[in-house]
Amino acid sequence: MLEGSTIHTDGWKAYDGLILNGYEHYRVYHSQDEFVRGKSHVNGIESFWSFTKRRLYQFNGLSDDTFYLHLKESEFRFNNRANDLYSIMLKSLRENPL
Repeated sequence: MLEGSTIHTDGWKAYDGLILNGYEHYRVYHSQDEFVRGKSHVNGIESFWSFTKRRLYQFNGLSDDTFYLHLKESEFRFNNRANDLYSIMLKSLRENPL
């Protein structure tokens, strides 16, 4: 992350040092039943991790060597969840044949 980046988190204590390291830091406190503060929330990342955990659970464990690839696939699927993945993949294969 670049210094000066804006970071939105929940209230976990481990995030306390972010502001000291040059980041603009906003948080919401789930422990106090707060889930949105102005424009600050973490719903998007929580939605992504919920999607990814459900997807990766089916593999019954992954090796360290392939975890990153599975994570990137989940990112692609999450970001394109409203699109027709078959059409996207077919177009990609036509433009970049093996």
